Amino acid sequence: MTTHLWVRAESRAHEERTGLTPQGAARLIAAGYQVTVEESRQRIIPIADYAAAGCTIASEFSWPDAPADAVIFGLKELPDDGTALRHRHIMFGHAYKGQPAGRVLLDRFRAGGGTLLDLEYLTDADGRRVAAFGYWAGYAGAAVALLCWMAQQRGQIAGPVRAYPSAAHLLGDLQEGLVALGAARPSALIIGALGRVGAGAADLCQAMGVAATKWDMAETAHGGPFPEVLAHDIFLNCILARPGTPVFVPISAKVAARRLSVIGDIACDPDSDFSPIKIYDQTTTWDAPALRVHDQPVLDVTAIDNLPSMMPAESSEDFADQLLPHLLTLNDPQSGVWTRAQEWFDRALG
Repeated sequence: MTTHLWVRAESRAHEERTGLTPQGAARLIAAGYQVTVEESRQRIIPIADYAAAGCTIASEFSWPDAPADAVIFGLKELPDDGTALRHRHIMFGHAYKGQPAGRVLLDRFRAGGGTLLDLEYLTDADGRRVAAFGYWAGYAGAAVALLCWMAQQRGQIAGPVRAYPSAAHLLGDLQEGLVALGAARPSALIIGALGRVGAGAADLCQAMGVAATKWDMAETAHGGPFPEVLAHDIFLNCILARPGTPVFVPISAKVAARRLSVIGDIACDPDSDFSPIKIYDQTTTWDAPALRVHDQPVLDVTAIDNLPSMMPAESSEDFADQLLPHLLTLNDPQSGVWTRAQEWFDRALG
């Protein structure tokens, strides 16, 4: 039986990424897959490139009418219209940690008989994710935190952020802003520095001359408190919320004596029961990247949940290269990656 992968358009604003490049689509087609790609007004890769690779082209947002056996592949959330979901969906569902929106999503799958194969839970036998945008999330998240700090030095709150053609363009923009500011560079503490996300954050800090203290499990194993967080200008959280994650920033941090003025919650899971940052409960946006949680002394949180889309070309190519070998085993019953993802869904659905 032919495997039919249907790449949907993203409905979220500012989401230019994709999880499949035309080169990857050609590999799937050569392996016997049928690949349909929806037109998109915002995807970074032109639809003509997919057509040239041999893909079938469908109209934007037509996936609800796709054949029942098609596997719908996207990245971010589906339109919040409450409709029942009958297909297998590959996406980031954010549905397994008690998030309110996640419960709604699972109810839609329950109603339609469909399945969520969550990209966050595609793991190898050791539990390590096989494909992630983490490096570019860390890179962009550190950049946005630095933009928030720069705005504070001007007596402002950060304005809108945008996508960049490349990482080099982002670095040039930041460097220009720092030079114009004329202030000493801030200090940063990165928790999760040994992971993909932390590596990206650390590389951005190094490129911008921001002195970064790098922590990982060894430094946080005692469970807190962590007064060192308050002693840096910027705190970058690069650890996903999960049971047992320590609290890095308690509610008391708002009024504590501190140097800290910007928190970049790059892991960005504020409505999870396990969030390690307790001073906020909502994500921020491209239009309003900073949430001011205290005025004197000032404290801003930035928590954008699609950060890699600030560099959509590089992040798409990186992620797609990681994921392609596993897409090639999508309907292989011996593929532990997809079997484990199915088990996560079955447990969540109860």
